[in-house]
Amino acid sequence: MTDIGARPVADKDYPKTWSQFMDWFHTEQSCLDYLEKLRWPSGFICPKCGVIGVPVKTSRGRLICLSCKHQTSVTAGTIFDKTRTPLKVWLAAAWYITNQKQGVSALGLQRVLGLGSYQTAWTMLHRFRRAMIRPGRDLLCGTVEVDETYIAIGDKTHATLEKGRKSHTAKTLVVIAVEMLEPKGFGRIRLRCIPDDSERQVIPFVQDVIQVGAAVHTDGSAAYRKLKDVGYTHQRSVMLGSDTPAHVSMPGVHRVAALIHRWLLGTHQGAVQPDKLDYYLDEFVFRFNRRTSASRGMLFYRLLEQAVVTTPVTYQHVVSTSKMSRNLHKELSG
Repeated sequence: MTDIGARPVADKDYPKTWSQFMDWFHTEQSCLDYLEKLRWPSGFICPKCGVIGVPVKTSRGRLICLSCKHQTSVTAGTIFDKTRTPLKVWLAAAWYITNQKQGVSALGLQRVLGLGSYQTAWTMLHRFRRAMIRPGRDLLCGTVEVDETYIAIGDKTHATLEKGRKSHTAKTLVVIAVEMLEPKGFGRIRLRCIPDDSERQVIPFVQDVIQVGAAVHTDGSAAYRKLKDVGYTHQRSVMLGSDTPAHVSMPGVHRVAALIHRWLLGTHQGAVQPDKLDYYLDEFVFRFNRRTSASRGMLFYRLLEQAVVTTPVTYQHVVSTSKMSRNLHKELSG
């Protein structure tokens, strides 16, 4: 593996083609060795005592710290934790996900990998989505457009709540931030679901994703009036009564909003549960911010690099969280 901080190299740190992928990861042990180097590029670090050293490896794949005798594994505490799906399948899923520019559905992943159940494919995708946002990522800078849009999604889990209805469409508010490049073009983006377009929602979003001192371009909403007070240069474009169309005044957010709608409808048929939309948006951000990458193998590397430092989530946890969110929604709505 390449030294920490150095840019990964094709043929050395990641495969360039599917044929090469098959050569690299033909056994479970080769997959474990690859993930071990990604997780501990400077050598094994005991998760209990923090000592760096060479562990004792057992025949069952356990790693034993020589200092405190703590036993662990390469996959413990990662998105692969306690999985019964072979790592060869997990890595093949990561390759397929990152090599499809428009993303994949759980049904598509199930068919390609020959998985026995839709549930397995669905859970794998949700685990990978949780690894698509890097902790401590750089804040947006320069000139940044910020606006909100409503996203209509079909929530199949609500289809039986009202007798006789075959589908349910929910509208979720999403706030968008887009870096604007000079002389033209878009840089990175950030997205977040918010319950309303109030100041208490949009100002914290700006502070979380945009560097202080940046120029923030918004519409005339009063929700953004305190941006100058918290350290930003604020440019307002009042849309009401303006001769300039909104998509011309703020092209970045309108373009990204249109792409999100198209992606959700095209790849996922618009069938996304509202309480999981943030994770789908994380995937969209991951793909959009790497849209100019000439190497799909690099995307595969980056996804696995984050997967080995992302805490696991089980199918039961995802489902129970969804049920809690739906019950809360029902209580709040009456």
